Amino acid sequence: MAEAVNHFPRGFLWGTATAAHQVEGNNTNNNWWAWEQQPGRILNGHKSGLACDWWGGRWKDDLDRAAETGQNAHRFSIEWSRIQPAPDRWDESALDRYLGMLRGMHERGLMPMLTLHHFSNPIWLEEQGGWENDDTPAKFAVFVRKVVEALKEYVSYWVTINEPNVYAYSAYSAGTFPPGIKNINTAFHVMANLTRGHAMAYQIIHQLQPEARVGLSMNYRSFFPATANPLDKFVARTQSSIFNDLIPSAARDGKLRLPLRTVRVPEAIGTQDFLGVNYYSRDQVAFDITRGAELFGRLYYPDGADLSANGFIANEPEGFFEALKWGLQFNIPMLVTENGVEDQSDQMRPRYIAKHIQQMWRAVNFNWPVRGYFHWSLVDNFEWERGWTQRFGLWGLDVETQTRTRRRSVDLYAEICKENGLSNAMVEKYCPEALKDLFPD
Repeated sequence: MAEAVNHFPRGFLWGTATAAHQVEGNNTNNNWWAWEQQPGRILNGHKSGLACDWWGGRWKDDLDRAAETGQNAHRFSIEWSRIQPAPDRWDESALDRYLGMLRGMHERGLMPMLTLHHFSNPIWLEEQGGWENDDTPAKFAVFVRKVVEALKEYVSYWVTINEPNVYAYSAYSAGTFPPGIKNINTAFHVMANLTRGHAMAYQIIHQLQPEARVGLSMNYRSFFPATANPLDKFVARTQSSIFNDLIPSAARDGKLRLPLRTVRVPEAIGTQDFLGVNYYSRDQVAFDITRGAELFGRLYYPDGADLSANGFIANEPEGFFEALKWGLQFNIPMLVTENGVEDQSDQMRPRYIAKHIQQMWRAVNFNWPVRGYFHWSLVDNFEWERGWTQRFGLWGLDVETQTRTRRRSVDLYAEICKENGLSNAMVEKYCPEALKDLFPD
């Protein structure tokens, strides 16, 4: 077979993504640390503990590994509870620590993308009602101003809020995130406040740094009707509209279109310079009259799906193409801010990476404005309510010893980054079972 390479445009960003609570360790002043201390909240009773020890300095070695394997960008988040440990107090030493990380990224040739809110809140904010409290968007804005004033020299890409749809659903409808509320109307109220917080943050960032690029990172979940039954189609369309569309549409036109009413957030109009797309998998959806709390939809993976070890993710690359097509409606550049699979044995990950990269290449060849890709994640980290049971890292982590293990996917991703593309030789070397699908004769 002749060599074939799917190349990406010059200047394309290749990186990995991390989040503060998941990698820093000993984040004792936020709501997740408190949540972990409650029995039954985290699978197997796991705790974040030292996590990946980034607060202790191991970020340096991990980012060395990222740079040495061809990455040119890194997405990370900062911890609100470290910077503002109390409502009336700032910790300048924490800001200095983040400045050091940012300088370290630049020294390694990694363009930083900084996320301002990635699921965790200070305990003091949670005690005041968290994002249920209508005062929280303004409190978030104060935090954002402090951070941007301190860090703007080193950051040009800002994500205001990571996956507000997942946060609102998990914390206030499913109840698997703190504060563990199960009320869909509360979740909708939180979505409105998250939208307001994003809009305030956007305005502040542009006041302080007019040239900045600011956006949201949205988890796009593909909901595919299980059959041609109109009820299956209806629930799939409804779930997609609520989960995927509500917040980014409000950031476009200022209208949060809830199922029975519209909440107007005029300050959110035009508050996205780019769209961050997080994609992992897609679900089949069947109508189920018994699942009112889930909008009458039963989600499942089809028989024969290529499943991850824990059955948490199905390898559905066509859904990734669908996610990027969905993003076109917003008429702004797109960045893939998360994409990956939990796979401790690293058997599935190479073909997952290859198949998803090729779908992204298809999108780029339609001249869709996809500017970069951040794989989740650089190293195994604490996966929220699922603890340490899922391993998303290119690099493995021994939680007890902090030893990193180089998985084969490190080398596949390194070749993709350095080539700025995916070749049939890479696929044949790392995931030959996918060769005929990706590069047919």
